[in-house]
Amino acid sequence: MDILDNYRRIIKQVLVPYTQIPYSYGDLKCQTIFDRENDSYLLITLGWDGVKRIHGCLVHIDIIDDKIWVQRDDTEDGVTHELVAAGIPKEKIVLAFHPQNVRQHTGYAVS
Repeated sequence: MDILDNYRRIIKQVLVPYTQIPYSYGDLKCQTIFDRENDSYLLITLGWDGVKRIHGCLVHIDIIDDKIWVQRDDTEDGVTHELVAAGIPKEKIVLAFHPQNVRQHTGYAVS
């Protein structure tokens, strides 16, 4: 298995369990969207909270130049720790939601 296929497998392994967590309010659910051709992976929340439509991105991860770019992570504990625990080295993960001048202080890849 090549490294990118391993990254794809790990991303799926980390994101799919979030779809099994029930919401305690509203008629909401989490759904994954995996675009393997463009290496873009999303976890979205959708449904209804009373009369209000909910549709938003919780997690957005891209694979760019052999690195994992965490574009957005609105989960409670953060998926980055799960990616590392599953075998992706910190130096291969970019916390893209931080400005570039902050990334050097995170312990993860700068870009």
